[in-house]
Amino acid sequence: MDRTHKAEMVEWIGGVFDKNTVLVVGNGGLSVSDFEALRGDLRDAGASMRVVKNRLAKIAITGKPSEKIAHLFDGPTALAFSEDPVAAAKAVHKYAKTNEKLTILGGVMGDEILDQAAVKVLASMPSREELLASIVATITSPASGIAGAIGAPAANIAGILSTLEEREAA
Repeated sequence: MDRTHKAEMVEWIGGVFDKNTVLVVGNGGLSVSDFEALRGDLRDAGASMRVVKNRLAKIAITGKPSEKIAHLFDGPTALAFSEDPVAAAKAVHKYAKTNEKLTILGGVMGDEILDQAAVKVLASMPSREELLASIVATITSPASGIAGAIGAPAANIAGILSTLEEREAA
């Protein structure tokens, strides 16, 4: 890897840390097929993963709040990241349950440093889409209740009128 490529990589890693929730995972012992399966799960969740050189990652986070996790870049590591704060955490945590070779070392969410326990808590939270769906349901439920209440008297009156018509016809 030449100097230009290294500089581009450092800039890219810094951008990933600036714009995303980033998890550092230990991927020692994962086979290529395991790694591709994990990448597929992350892609489905709206997240990504990339193996990076530890030295370049440490250079990229120097002087940033995420510099506190520089000690995690030791041995075979990869970055799992997503703009949605919980997408990467959910996918990695789910995969780590089935494959003990993948370890979650920690991560960064904005200026907040995450340890293994914090990543587990983050993975248990609802995703952005789930939160939006629950907000929409909360907003629309009173409106559907009002529509039902408004329509109910008309239905009651129609039922009474049909009953009266049946009595008169009989």
